[in-house]
Amino acid sequence: MSKFFSIDYLEGDFVLFGFSHVAALVIAVLLNVGMVVWLRRVKNEHVRVGFRYALAALLILQEISLSLWRLSTGTWTIGESLPLHLCGIAVILSAIMLVNDSYFLYELTYFWGFGGAIQAMLTPDMTYGFPHYRFFQVFVSHGAIIAATVYMTFVVRYRPTLKSLWKCFWITNGYMVIIALFNLLVGGNYLFICHKPATPSLIDALGPWPWYVLSLEGVGLGFFVIYYLPFGIKDLVTARRPKAST
Repeated sequence: MSKFFSIDYLEGDFVLFGFSHVAALVIAVLLNVGMVVWLRRVKNEHVRVGFRYALAALLILQEISLSLWRLSTGTWTIGESLPLHLCGIAVILSAIMLVNDSYFLYELTYFWGFGGAIQAMLTPDMTYGFPHYRFFQVFVSHGAIIAATVYMTFVVRYRPTLKSLWKCFWITNGYMVIIALFNLLVGGNYLFICHKPATPSLIDALGPWPWYVLSLEGVGLGFFVIYYLPFGIKDLVTARRPKAST
């Protein structure tokens, strides 16, 4: 197996906010901006639909590639390798959303995509440095989640509402309960609710287990509010704008 796919990678560990990390973040931003600018100018709807399907395919194919890599390296386990973290389930839901043009799934992926994938790109749960396969896979997977949400928001012009925020919050809590039970059955740590990830992350600042799980509730809701805020402010300004006289 190529050294770039090996689990015993000796070319260098991932460095948080090192050159390759910052470069990946900058490229992700530029690609999303370029996507919006390009697709807003495209008049042919077939091109937009083709792009949506291609992005959906990328989401699914990279997830399949991750499972194949884990199987080939003997690291696949039921307690760690299923797409059950928020970003993992967001990959699946984002692909379905793009294909089916689903607003309900958009309500979930908007908050999960921005809240989870952006955090995952800023503090990846990964040790492999550039140019290992896992380095590319992590940034492609989370970058594609963000791109799907950006596409639906700025090209299709979907938007979340205050109802969307609370809907996503309660669905997230219900999902967490289900995953907690699944973790107990398989000895897993999906959603990081059994212990903290091994790599540095925001969770490190939230106290010891199990209290950091409660802290995550508040942090998650805070991020949901932040991501909704631009639309909430726009609605408030629109509501206060004087109506034209007839």
